Amino acid sequence: MDTGTHIVMGVALGGIATLDPAVQSDPALFNAVLVGTIVGSHAPDFDTVLKLKNNATYIRHHRGVTHSLPAVIMWGILISSIIHLFVPQVEFFNLWLWTALAVILHVFVDIFNAYGTQAYRPFTNKWVAHGFINTFDPYIFILHIAGICVWALGANPGYTWLIIYSVIFLYYIKRYLDKREIVKKVKSYFPETEKIATSPTIKQNYWRVAITTKSKFYVGAVENGHIEIVDEFIKKPLPETEIMNKALTDKNISAFLSFSPVYRWEINDYDDFTEVRFIDLRYRSKGYYPFVAVVQISDNMNIISSYTGWIFSEKKLQSKLYVEESPV
Repeated sequence: MDTGTHIVMGVALGGIATLDPAVQSDPALFNAVLVGTIVGSHAPDFDTVLKLKNNATYIRHHRGVTHSLPAVIMWGILISSIIHLFVPQVEFFNLWLWTALAVILHVFVDIFNAYGTQAYRPFTNKWVAHGFINTFDPYIFILHIAGICVWALGANPGYTWLIIYSVIFLYYIKRYLDKREIVKKVKSYFPETEKIATSPTIKQNYWRVAITTKSKFYVGAVENGHIEIVDEFIKKPLPETEIMNKALTDKNISAFLSFSPVYRWEINDYDDFTEVRFIDLRYRSKGYYPFVAVVQISDNMNIISSYTGWIFSEKKLQSKLYVEESPV
């Protein structure tokens, strides 16, 4: 989920914690728990700081080790221990319990969007992305804002948030059933389907889909249950060539391939270099594929420039690649 939603979820969990008799009877513990749930609900995304280094490092590690099983345990202990240093008189177990639940909730909700997490590390590095809740879901966010307002007006926070989370639970079931229906329809149209990547949008009735069959990739949209294919590409294995092998050694290309499960590639020759481009097919928007990895390789097989990340125009991409292209 996005940062704002994670934070309001931390506030919500702090409200639910008032159902704990120890928290309810101790204002100091309640305040400590509220801080713990807010910080804990955002802690796994502290790896956003990796953007300061470069995109390749960020893409390779974001929602990776910081969302893993060992990290979930570590975050809860670390955050509650730091808070306990400032309020040593409060019950540590209850503080740790609610802080840890906030961290767990963060990682749990992240597995349902298209980006996903490596939540099962160290047992597997597989990305878990169920793809039926948008990274920012306005309905979920608005429900949380409404809950905060009702709480501020004097409603019982514990029961208020239990009601809201019951509604959200039913909403998750509804979105899961929506996705299941889409998958069923896609498979009826393309019996040879091997994989379907779904990406919900902020519109309830509009989804993006990337379909992998034995021979092709199909990119499309599903609106009101109707599937429209807007692009199709022949599925080609990576060639065993010198230029491709060199491209695969680049850190930006490597980071992209470690994350993207559905992509196509292309090789373009220019006067002074060859460009190898990888394009993620899951996020097509307004006719453009914004998540890419590009490497430019000179004629003597040196990497001149490379980039990976989210780019929404070719002009912007070229500004990241300092070599001016001159088509043959």
